[in-house]
Amino acid sequence: MYSGKVLPKLALFMAAFIWGSSFFIMKDTVDVFPPYILLGFRFTIASILLSVVFFKKLRQINLDYIWKSGVIGLFLFLGYSTQTIGITETTPGKNAFLTAIYCVIVPFLFWAVDRSRPDIYNFMAAIVCISGIGLVSLKGDFSIGFGDAFTLLGGFLYAGHLVAVAKLGKGKDPIIITILQFGFAALLSWGMGLTFEKFPTRWETGNIIGLLYLAVFATAVALLFQNIGQKWTHPSAAAIILSLESVFGVMFSVMFYGEQLTLRLLIGFVLIFAAVIISETKLSFIRDIKKRASNV
Repeated sequence: MYSGKVLPKLALFMAAFIWGSSFFIMKDTVDVFPPYILLGFRFTIASILLSVVFFKKLRQINLDYIWKSGVIGLFLFLGYSTQTIGITETTPGKNAFLTAIYCVIVPFLFWAVDRSRPDIYNFMAAIVCISGIGLVSLKGDFSIGFGDAFTLLGGFLYAGHLVAVAKLGKGKDPIIITILQFGFAALLSWGMGLTFEKFPTRWETGNIIGLLYLAVFATAVALLFQNIGQKWTHPSAAAIILSLESVFGVMFSVMFYGEQLTLRLLIGFVLIFAAVIISETKLSFIRDIKKRASNV
């Protein structure tokens, strides 16, 4: 049913590619735009862009949409802000992989709010993921740096965002929910940014281009690609493709940011990536390969 859908898989691949490329761009952009002001611009532009493209859907907005999107937008704001603060004190590659732990955390948060017990694959993924995090983040004295700690917190908050979307977004139009949550996240970002941060006065062309890339492509366009791709792709295949975001994050960081890969970091990245694959796919692709082999 799903195997012949090349374009949806390409859409998912492009979403992962865009998100992966955004880490080193965000690292450079946050040097000029403070984290909350950067997010204020990013969410505002994305919300306006999607509102223009899908303006006919805005007539469906009611009080139920508003309060549910407000809660979802709060988690989105918290996840993005802690990740963005974290990248100021860590490398784009580490930020990409440590953020990806949300995929492993989600089943355990669902256990707390929905009484749906994680399966053996979720527990296996958690053990593998913790091992990878230790290799990536822990120093020789077993302490953890400020940037890595905030990035990990961002991963937990992203997991909370996904759970909020699953619980509160059920039966709702995902486009409307997305527009409204971006709007609420923008308001929270501007509130924090204008209160606690200094508004940048000197903008260079490269900084503006980076900001627009994050807002238009890494927020609005990538999310649209994800929505299109997941609608027509088997969940296991979609999870594998989207998890490439962290791999692309490291690749771009090495190519354009000059991040150095040690053997310890590389092993940690591989373990975290494996944990995401185990948690999201339940290794179903291995069973599918064995099934096809037995039918030959």
